[in-house]
Amino acid sequence: MLTDTSTSRPGTPDTASARRAHDDAPDTMTLFARMAELEEGPERDELRDELVTAWLPMAHRIAGRFRDRGESVEDLRQVAALGLVKAVDRFDPSRGAFESYAVPTITGEVKRHFRDRMWALRVPRRVQELRNRVRVARRELTQNPGTPEPTNADIAEHTGLTEEEVAAGMEALESFSTLSLDAELSSGEDGYSLADTLGAADTSFDVVVDREAAKEGLRRLPERERAILYMRYFEDMTQSRIADQLGISQMHVSRLISRSCARVRDEVLGQRPGGRTTP
Repeated sequence: MLTDTSTSRPGTPDTASARRAHDDAPDTMTLFARMAELEEGPERDELRDELVTAWLPMAHRIAGRFRDRGESVEDLRQVAALGLVKAVDRFDPSRGAFESYAVPTITGEVKRHFRDRMWALRVPRRVQELRNRVRVARRELTQNPGTPEPTNADIAEHTGLTEEEVAAGMEALESFSTLSLDAELSSGEDGYSLADTLGAADTSFDVVVDREAAKEGLRRLPERERAILYMRYFEDMTQSRIADQLGISQMHVSRLISRSCARVRDEVLGQRPGGRTTP
């Protein structure tokens, strides 16, 4: 783990005399100027590592702003450190103070981490942006103590969004975390979980469709064959009992059942007997 070290050099300005916003903002302009003059190589890499080490406490401070959002502080610090490395690599010393460039760069890296990896329920980027605008608007509209919770219409007027867009953003506010299907929704003796309230696919629908499709084919069967199928599949009679009742052999009953079922099946599938497809 990188640690905070001083980057003072003989001849550099006294860091105590420079008025900076935070104690973790070291005076490293001289080091950045030197690095900008160096070509790629070991010396430049060493100077780059020194700059990253010097500014790492600031990256950790920024990461701390995002604690308690479902991500560990250690992981947030790693993401912030990555943003710091990018800031060091891209910073142009002639454009001003490093802190002014690094803070939004590191903050943006952490926000991208949440946007791309921390959503329990994935939503489109446009909806994520609506969520952020709604969240900021709610905070701005409730700054004064005693201010009531703003309505969707209030937020829409404040942001210039439509009420439908505000509603989408409000729904996305709950998308960072999801409720387990095992979550108890009732604390009584007759408690039930979220999973108990959800419907399931009804397999009986397939049976209904099959029965309706077979009706016409069954009606077109000869009366004796319809009777055999009824006795076999609705009265649950054995082939032997059917044969005795009709005065025919069991083998003949078996052939009639097979033939009748094949005929109905072929008609349902749009086929003629013999496997030829109906034009």
